[in-house]
Amino acid sequence: MKIIDKKALENLRKQYPPGTRVELVKMKDPYNTKLTPGSKGTVVNVDDIGTIHISWDCGSSLGVVLGEDDYTTIDNK
Repeated sequence: MKIIDKKALENLRKQYPPGTRVELVKMKDPYNTKLTPGSKGTVVNVDDIGTIHISWDCGSSLGVVLGEDDYTTIDNK
């Protein structure tokens, strides 16, 4: 299990609060079948190991991992 520093976790939670909209750039998960670059979703929470859990617009609920997956925030409009 990957350990994240408490300060880094706090910063991650500030950067990605629930409701933040994100767009997927690239995901390294070989079992992902629904998500493609450009998929959009809404942050649900950041867990204690730093996984950002997202409710994707396509119905998936797969989380993204800092340093493994590429994603960006998008405007909530």
